[in-house]
Amino acid sequence: MHSLNLGILAHVDAGKTSLTERLLHTVGIIDEIGSVDDGSTQTDSLALERQRGITIKSAVVSFEIDDVTVNLIDTPGHPDFIAEVERVLSVLDGAVLVISAVEGVQAQTRVLMRTLRRLRIPTLVFVNKIDRRGADTDRVLRGVAERLTPAIVPMGTARGLGTRDARTVPHAGFTTGMLDVLSAHDDDLLASYVEDGTVPYARLRAALAEQTGRSLVHPVFFGSAMTGAGVDALVSGVRELLPTAAGHPAGPVSGTVFKVERGPAGEKIAYARLFSGTVRTRDVLTFGDFSDPGDTGDSGDSGDAGGDGGRGGCRGGGRRQGKVTAVSVFESGAARPRTSVAAGRIGKLWGLGDIRIGDTVGVPREHVEEFSHTRPAGRHHFSPPTLETVVDPARPADRGALHTALTQLAEQDPLIDLRHDPVRREISVSLYGEVQKEVVQATLADEFGLDVGFRETTTICVERPAGSGEAVEFNGKDANPFLATVGLRVDPAPAGAGVRFRLEVELGGMPYAFFKAVEDTVREALGQGIHGWQVTDCTVTMTHSGYSPRQSHAHQGFDKSMSSTGADFRGLTPLVLMAALRQAGTRVYEPMHRFRLEAPADTLGALLPALAALRAVPRTTRTHGTACVLEGAVPAARVHELEQRLPGLTSGEGELEAAFDHYAPVGRGAVPERPRTDHNPLNRKEYLLNVTRRVGG
Repeated sequence: MHSLNLGILAHVDAGKTSLTERLLHTVGIIDEIGSVDDGSTQTDSLALERQRGITIKSAVVSFEIDDVTVNLIDTPGHPDFIAEVERVLSVLDGAVLVISAVEGVQAQTRVLMRTLRRLRIPTLVFVNKIDRRGADTDRVLRGVAERLTPAIVPMGTARGLGTRDARTVPHAGFTTGMLDVLSAHDDDLLASYVEDGTVPYARLRAALAEQTGRSLVHPVFFGSAMTGAGVDALVSGVRELLPTAAGHPAGPVSGTVFKVERGPAGEKIAYARLFSGTVRTRDVLTFGDFSDPGDTGDSGDSGDAGGDGGRGGCRGGGRRQGKVTAVSVFESGAARPRTSVAAGRIGKLWGLGDIRIGDTVGVPREHVEEFSHTRPAGRHHFSPPTLETVVDPARPADRGALHTALTQLAEQDPLIDLRHDPVRREISVSLYGEVQKEVVQATLADEFGLDVGFRETTTICVERPAGSGEAVEFNGKDANPFLATVGLRVDPAPAGAGVRFRLEVELGGMPYAFFKAVEDTVREALGQGIHGWQVTDCTVTMTHSGYSPRQSHAHQGFDKSMSSTGADFRGLTPLVLMAALRQAGTRVYEPMHRFRLEAPADTLGALLPALAALRAVPRTTRTHGTACVLEGAVPAARVHELEQRLPGLTSGEGELEAAFDHYAPVGRGAVPERPRTDHNPLNRKEYLLNVTRRVGG
């Protein structure tokens, strides 16, 4: 059996989960189709998902099409849960992007398609809801061609739009539209047409499958998840046009963890897609962060457009090991207990207590020959959370339980970036939006019995070095209480570069563990810069190193007071790093969203002053007919206010798309400060009192 790991993606309410139900019914996995409104779907299994009628967590369900086992992954559509989608992208062989035939291309549709194309994930488009009043497939096709990609091939036409009798008529032969799109990447097709006046449909279909598999073109299907119209054609398209999973079961073990949940007894269960090799019960697996110890490279990727500011880059953790105690493999509609999971499949693994979302299992995928030219799995594809709020328990006595509960939620969604301030006894989390805040609140109440409230949501900024700076402290000199020599230089790097750590000293000059302690501490300490924000887009170079060799008494006992340990380097590094950073200086940058606003042209006079008041900067303004379209940038902190004011400014006819784009320098007013949650290495005396309980010298 071949395998195909298929993602279902869409803007919220496009009918993604309903399509999943219809697919399961069509292939015979379920006898009765569940309803999102009734909370009876297969993939929305959380009580909160059933109550709210939205997908919050990704879910896997499996079925067979001929000789192919399809692992179908239903993902959230709401932008507040984009982190769930990001984790799924790393395991997909193909995708179906669902678009409503009524609403057409929406904000999240554009974000998803840009990412799918950039990652070269083969994608089919399914235009859903052709039975709904207002359905217009011609308008949707124009929108797809103009706002997503012109490389589309309609696989049929829709009839009876807007009625329960709506149906699709597939193209069963040669069409000039298909030839035009495919010949852009295949000169032989065009030559054959010029010579013979036609091209055999079988040849066109083969070219379509080949170019779809390379993500050059995107077949478009029409149908209705509610009535089942067009779904058979989509199933055939999945089988014939999307490539199956690569990877050899006998190769080196390589996989990635895209989901972690806890079982009834609180045990961790990891969802892993294997690219190579086979994992068996009782295997001891190595997993975690597999960056090169000699040059750790980027801590983050460039994000969707303009960088993620390196958030999440200080995650650390390194390589870890665990013994697999149980395995389940997705097949025939559910996860089935098995003794092993092989390349190309998705499995649930028990026994790996230290496993985290995003961990590489075995060797990195790019180290396997078949995947050596593919994009590494552990990169950020979407924007980081740009909002933060403090979570307060209704009862002060629940503060410890709240920390434990949020820690478990952070295991399932690392981007909430839990921060604990022991001085103020505050716990804060990062968020994408207000809906996510409501879900966190409901989850804490339903699963942990905790009643919580939230303080005002604030914007998460970042710091970048304004120049270069360096500092050094020598072992045994200048009131240095640590048995270590550390010298560091901080240099600015291009926007989106993240954090890089390099050595200008000999790697053999002291034990590697001490270099690793410095690097790990640098990444951790950069979580809070001069103004308390995470520092990103910089290169930190170690310029000096030194240590006290291991000393022993006459009886050969280890004398820790005379010998360097990793704790000496971990203690000294923040002081040196902050001294270098202070010399370099930093600037605070706030997140900016790109926006596209479409509204009646006669409302432009009211819109422009309102945008200016929100510090939004329109870069382009154009009109078509009675509508105007403004595109530009707006501070992330003002997006929610713009959404609230838009209906009143546009008589309810304005449409806003907004997504993270870049970080911009905070230009006016006081520089925003973030309270520190560390031992404050900016204040040497306070830091040493906290770290060593004594002041050096």
